[in-house]
Amino acid sequence: MSIKLGVVMDPIEYITVKKDTTLAMLLAAQNRGWVIHYMQQSDLYMDQGRVFGKMQTLSVMDDEKKWFTLGTKSDQALTEMDFILMRKDPPFDLDYVYTTYLLEQAHKNGTLVVNNPQSLRDCNEKIFPTLFPQCCTPFLVASSEEKLKAFHQKHGDVIYKPLDGMGGTSIFRVKNNDPNLSVIIETLTESGNRQIMAQKFIPE
Repeated sequence: MSIKLGVVMDPIEYITVKKDTTLAMLLAAQNRGWVIHYMQQSDLYMDQGRVFGKMQTLSVMDDEKKWFTLGTKSDQALTEMDFILMRKDPPFDLDYVYTTYLLEQAHKNGTLVVNNPQSLRDCNEKIFPTLFPQCCTPFLVASSEEKLKAFHQKHGDVIYKPLDGMGGTSIFRVKNNDPNLSVIIETLTESGNRQIMAQKFIPE
């Protein structure tokens, strides 16, 4: 009997085929004869403690011009899947958090969810590496303009980035004497109300 794989991901029509790791995983699953069921965050819902998804069967191809076909949508309980892949990209916003709550309930109801929904909440991809500072470039997490500027003054060539982004969005490199330092910090921190990360730039 075929393994039923559910995948929660971004709109598949907008992925970058040549480098999308979710597509690579789905191709491998399909090659093993698994049946893939596609969902987006908005397709998930809970009814009386059970989590459902408005799913579509998905076929994938290793072709940059035509890489998928979708079947008709149908409502199915997540417990009908053998396991669920949570592959939604950041931003790590409230919708993302709520999705992990729904998937966590499905996990409690007996469906294997990869990765564990609680771990997805707990392990922010920007913060988690700071548990191993000996492996990191010098860094600072702060919302204070004073501290972020002092970090720049100390290191000279600095990367500033939000904690909830991905794919290079809103990442700034600020070199010595950059006239835009203040406005970059003000924008990213929303005038001191949002924590961001600063890292010493390391040349390739």
